[in-house]
Amino acid sequence: MTQTPHIPASPTEDEYLRNVAAADLPPLTASDPIALFSDWLSEAVAKEINDPNAMALATVDDTGLPDLRMVLLKDAGPDGFVFYTNLDSAKGNQLKANPRAALLFHWKSLRRQVRVRGDITAVTPEEADAYWATRARPAQLGAWASQQSRPLPDRMAFEKAIATYGLKFGLGKAPRPPHWSGFRLAPTHIEFWRDRPFRLHERLTFERAEPQGWTTSRLYP
Repeated sequence: MTQTPHIPASPTEDEYLRNVAAADLPPLTASDPIALFSDWLSEAVAKEINDPNAMALATVDDTGLPDLRMVLLKDAGPDGFVFYTNLDSAKGNQLKANPRAALLFHWKSLRRQVRVRGDITAVTPEEADAYWATRARPAQLGAWASQQSRPLPDRMAFEKAIATYGLKFGLGKAPRPPHWSGFRLAPTHIEFWRDRPFRLHERLTFERAEPQGWTTSRLYP
């Protein structure tokens, strides 16, 4: 008989009150969501144990069914949030067919999360080349060898493809594959969430106002 997985119980009142730091925080305020995101990401880089730039990327397929996976943020600024991928992967094809997406950053050590929604555009070839050049050679070979999101007969087939490309490109860095590049999500909506005791959390939202600027509001948790 399959055991039911252990689900942690809700915190007790005493357990909530032990998180005095969260209880004593002043209200969350900001006028520039990109600057606030930059501050939060910097704190995550200092405190989060693994991949502080990890984010969940949500897309939809051609039937409208949502799809979700973790990717790594590689650039962020007023123009948007950048990530890279195999353009022929599931997410690559979904984004080409429906160039809108959502992101979620969750930093457990900071008890914070950021939700982002917006429109997708391709990065320039120059941007893609510049980031590609920073990747380690084995990661470059893996990008050439991986037919991402398609069936893999066995692990050996992948290892063999990596070795084949290793011989093809010699000892130096490999060129960027034509099927590998990046996307930029230009945010139209950003929400900052901060933990508070008893699930009385803070939610500060920003909606992009045309032609420029942001409108701000607060939401019930």
